[in-house]
Amino acid sequence: MSEFYIKSDEIFTLNGVFSGYIKIKDGVIEEISKVADESIEIKDYTGKIVAPGYFDTHVHGYGGHDIMDATKEGLLEISKGIVQTGVTSFLATTLTDSTEKLDKACKNVGDNKDFCEGAKVQGIFLEGPFFTEEFKGAQNPDYMTNPDINKLSNWKKLSKGLVNKIAIAPERENSEEFIKDALKLGVKVALGHSNATYEQAKKAVDVGANIFVHIYNGMSPLHHRNPGMVGAALSTENTYGEVICDGHHVHPGAVKVVMRAKTYDNTLLITDCMMAGGMPEGDYKLGDFDVKVENGTARIQNGSLAGSILRLDNAVKNIVKWGLASPFDAVKMASLIPAKSVDLDDKIGSISIGRCADINILDKDMNVLEVYIDGKRKF
Repeated sequence: MSEFYIKSDEIFTLNGVFSGYIKIKDGVIEEISKVADESIEIKDYTGKIVAPGYFDTHVHGYGGHDIMDATKEGLLEISKGIVQTGVTSFLATTLTDSTEKLDKACKNVGDNKDFCEGAKVQGIFLEGPFFTEEFKGAQNPDYMTNPDINKLSNWKKLSKGLVNKIAIAPERENSEEFIKDALKLGVKVALGHSNATYEQAKKAVDVGANIFVHIYNGMSPLHHRNPGMVGAALSTENTYGEVICDGHHVHPGAVKVVMRAKTYDNTLLITDCMMAGGMPEGDYKLGDFDVKVENGTARIQNGSLAGSILRLDNAVKNIVKWGLASPFDAVKMASLIPAKSVDLDDKIGSISIGRCADINILDKDMNVLEVYIDGKRKF
């Protein structure tokens, strides 16, 4: 049995900032209190911020590895690498590719997730292949098709049930029926890489889609006579909006618009990080595309952004530095809100009784100093 307290004068709990103790027993938060049993070990982090671990629901790779490589080593290295960025859980994210390669990627994650020694795999996010070409970004249009529930069902089976989020373009044929069927399988439906009209995106939300993929990027823009998908993302209630806060994908002023429209309770920070995350500048791959990483961005040959090299801890720091959120709200958008978006907030995403003891120790500048996962120090 493992049992200890964490003490701090600034603990970011589910209900606000708290000064006192967290009791952790066998990897779970058992108690939040003003006093402690002094016979049990106390780890004193007075003067530091104790925050919930971050949950990246949209990350393709890190440290020279990509989920689409479909190797055990790659998955394990991504899991270990992102811990240093404060990420304690993630959705292994694929991209638009052949059915065969997606089969292998899903099976690899399902077979090997329990071997991960770093951040925990909480599911698989299928970013594609049911997109359209107009806003393809770095997704390969050669593999884009109409939504197929049989393919999704098979990917869910191959992954041992891990597929829990998929992104589609709602203007594709039969998308509304697909959304309904995906929800029956326990898969959340996101909207992105799409030239959908406002009306098409709104219909998709009405039948159950609940997430907009990296708002502004890869979607029909806002115009006052044609609101597009951006308009639907900003105006629909009870939906979540992903934002990439690296300062390259979205201007801070545009991020502010999202946060005002969606509020802190429906905005989630993601990285969309590709294999070059944590690596030096140079040449990399994203699927079939050659990618050049320089000056803080990853781009394919036509100049389009190819995911990012963003760390989630830097996204949190950026929105605080830009004056868009308090440290408490910034952390929430990287932990609780991502967990809520895929119905995992009963297990992770907050410092509250009964949740996994996934905890970041931060300094006042929001730098990650230490990381606990299931009550074990991993960084």
